[in-house]
Amino acid sequence: LSLSLTAPLELLTVLAQVGTWHCRRGLRDAGRSLCRTEGVRALWKGNLTACLRLCPYSALQLAASRRLVTLFMDELGHISHWRAIMAGSLAGMVATVMTYPTDVIKTRLIVQNRLEPSYEGIFHAFYKIYHQEGLRALYRGVSPAILGAVPFSAGSFFVYISLDKIWHEPIVRFTPLQNFMNGCVAAAVAQTLSFPFETVKRKMQAQSPWLPHYGGVDVHFTGMADCFRQTVKNKGVLGLWSGLTPSLLKIVPYFGVMFSTFEFCKRVCLYRNGYIESPLNYKLTPGVDQSLHPQELRELLRRENFEPRKSALEN
Repeated sequence: LSLSLTAPLELLTVLAQVGTWHCRRGLRDAGRSLCRTEGVRALWKGNLTACLRLCPYSALQLAASRRLVTLFMDELGHISHWRAIMAGSLAGMVATVMTYPTDVIKTRLIVQNRLEPSYEGIFHAFYKIYHQEGLRALYRGVSPAILGAVPFSAGSFFVYISLDKIWHEPIVRFTPLQNFMNGCVAAAVAQTLSFPFETVKRKMQAQSPWLPHYGGVDVHFTGMADCFRQTVKNKGVLGLWSGLTPSLLKIVPYFGVMFSTFEFCKRVCLYRNGYIESPLNYKLTPGVDQSLHPQELRELLRRENFEPRKSALEN
C-alpha cells in the first residue's frame, strides 16, 4: 500500500536521478509531460516490480538480521545500539545484493516509454537484459548501492542516539506520534546523506547501449567513479542530489500508510484471537493481557484457576 500510494513520487525521483528529458523543466512539468505523452498510468511504471520485490527482500533481511544480531550479542545476550544498527545495515546489504536484479528491472521499466516499450514486462525485461547484456548487467550499480549503506547507517544512528536529547525524555516513553516523527526524521537524514550513491546507482542501472538514447541518462560514463566525475562536471555537485525533493516528500505518506496499515492488520489478527472487541477500535477485552500469545494466555488462566497462590510473605 505504501509503495503504490507513493509510486508517482518514486517515479519522479528515479527520472530526476537518471536525468531523462522529462525533468529538464522541473519535477512538476515532468509529471505533466509524462501524463500527456504516456497517460496517467505511466506514473505507476515499475510499481509492480517494486511490490513483488518486497516479499523476498523482507524475508532475506529478517533472516540475516536475526543471525547477525545473535553474532553481535555479548555473553549476557545484550547488544549495543551501534551494533544493532550495524547488524540491520549488513542485513539490508545482503537482501539488496540477493534481490538487486529486480531493482535494475524496476529502473529500466520506469525510464522506458510506455507507448513504445523496450520491455513488455518483468520477465521479458529479465530475459532480454540477460541475453543482450549478460548477467553483469543485472548487477550494474550494485557497488554504489552497497557503499550508500554506510552514510545511510550513519545518519540513522545519529538520529537514534539523539532522540532522547531532542524530546528531553527517555526513548521508552515515546508516544506513537513521536515514534512516527522519529522514523520520518531518521529516514530523511539517512536518505539525504546516501542520496549521491543512489543517484549514481540509478544512472548505472538505466544506461545501456541496447536502449534508445542509452536509456535516457543525461551523462555518459564507464564506471562508478567516472559517473560521479561526469555528473559533477556536467551538472555540478548538486546534480548528485537531483530528485531529492520528491524522495523526501514521499517519506511522510509512506511511513503514515505503512504504520496505519500495520496497526489495522495487527488489530484484525488480535480480534481473530479474541483479544479485542473489534478491529475498528482500540478497546481491549477486560482482563486480557494483549502482550501474551493466545496459548500463553490459556496457560496462564489454567494456572491461575487451578494452582494455589503463594502468599506475599512466601514469595
